[in-house]
Formats: sequence, C-alpha cells, structure tokens
Amino acid sequence: MPLVTFHKHGQVFREEVLPNTNLVVRAGIRQFPYPHLSYQCGMGKCATCACKVLAGAEHLPPPNWKEKKQLGERLEQGFRLVCQLWLQHDIELVQEAPAVAA
Repeated sequence: MPLVTFHKHGQVFREEVLPNTNLVVRAGIRQFPYPHLSYQCGMGKCATCACKVLAGAEHLPPPNWKEKKQLGERLEQGFRLVCQLWLQHDIELVQEAPAVAA
C-alpha cells in the first residue's frame, strides 16, 4: 500500500492508503487524516490543492493538460495538482500556505 507523507504548517502526517487513492476525494469524504490539505474544486480548475512533490515523482504520470494550464512554470519546480493524482506508490508532499496579499 502506498505511504503518503504530507507536510504542512510545520507538521508531518503519514498514512498508508489503498492503491489508486486520490487524496482530495479522501479529504472530501473525511477519510483522509490530514486536516490541513487545502482543496476546492477537485477538478483541476483552481490549483488550490497544488503541492510540491518531495519524493516519489518518478512514479507519477506526466502532468495532464489541466496541470499544465494551472501550474505553468511551477511544474518545473515539482508542483502537481493533488486532485489529478491517483496514487500507486509512496509519495512525499508539502503544501505551502498561499501568499497573503498586502
């Protein structure tokens, strides 16, 4: 079973998930124990769920057109839309707090 390691707000959460798990779907039905996962549409339209992949990127499929459109240059920095990923292997992610406008 894939092991998910999720970093946010200085905390680290780990959980094994079933193969072919989507973390946004699990968060939406309250089966994902990571309460700080930010998400909104679940369809790749808003990029609220963008996370930087720290480990396991080699096991992910290439970015789809939604990720390319929403993330642009951030793809090269290792960001992916979690709502577009169905996990088959271990992964480590960090979700940064959104920038606050001054």
